Amino acid sequence: MNGTIARLVLKRLGVGVLTLLIVSLVIFTITALLPGDAAQALLGQEATPETVAALRATFGLDQPAHLRYLQWLGGLVTGDPGNSLVNGLPVADLIGSRLPNTLKLAAIAALAAVPLALTIGIVSAMFRGSLFDRLMNMAAVSAVSVPEFLIATLAVLLFAVHLQWLPALSHVSEINSFGDMLRAYAMPVLTLCCGLVAQMARMTRAAVIDQLSAPYVEMAMLKGARPVRVVLTHALPNAVGPIANAVALSLSYLLGGVIIVESIFHYPGIATLMLDAVSGRDIPLVQACAMLFCVGYMVLVLVADVSAIVSNPRLRK
Repeated sequence: MNGTIARLVLKRLGVGVLTLLIVSLVIFTITALLPGDAAQALLGQEATPETVAALRATFGLDQPAHLRYLQWLGGLVTGDPGNSLVNGLPVADLIGSRLPNTLKLAAIAALAAVPLALTIGIVSAMFRGSLFDRLMNMAAVSAVSVPEFLIATLAVLLFAVHLQWLPALSHVSEINSFGDMLRAYAMPVLTLCCGLVAQMARMTRAAVIDQLSAPYVEMAMLKGARPVRVVLTHALPNAVGPIANAVALSLSYLLGGVIIVESIFHYPGIATLMLDAVSGRDIPLVQACAMLFCVGYMVLVLVADVSAIVSNPRLRK
């Protein structure tokens, strides 16, 4: 059985690598179709065609598209995605200076959201059909239905403009104490957690309810086991796989939400770096940031897929 699991995992990894290859081609094609020209944007409208052509040759933009794609793909594989067209700095250095901030924001949001979502999902499953369960379901559906930019805007209007409790922008460079960290991360984390907690809680609730309807749980209850013990001792250990799958899939939601959150709160992360690169037609930086988000999403999806295979024998066939 271990050999079967290993083959399935290797197959998923192969599919993931192939998917990333296709995604890289799509990203390169889309960025190549962006309006405007980096050389023209740097030199301005007064530049002569000869000067623009010389700068395009310096950047390698005059080469055929397939050669530029192969060079870029080889740079990604070797860890050298090229240099920025705007300031000439290595793209890897620019991303390396912003990536810790994005990872820190995602980690804080995950640490706040995962325990809360698991607790809500497990309690809702234990008291299925109760007032608490109905209220949590309504709140989860409402949170998932509201887009992140609206939640962020309402948070700014309420906590920054009306109540004046928190700053409208996340100034992470001015953090000198724990209180400063709370003020800087409160609204970005709150915005990310709304949808994240809702999705994770609903998936956790479904996983626990599926185990509670199993025959072994019914047998434990017939033997007189208390409901809390039945959930914690019998149902929850068997629901670890589906819950891990739910957590991994929900955390992939962070990669989409963090783009909106960073742009609204002016958080110095990868998303704002990519948005600035788009406005400046800095194609190598845009491509590298987009691939980084795709790789992160693919890794989380693979973790969810593998955890589901390991925990569910039926999926091994």
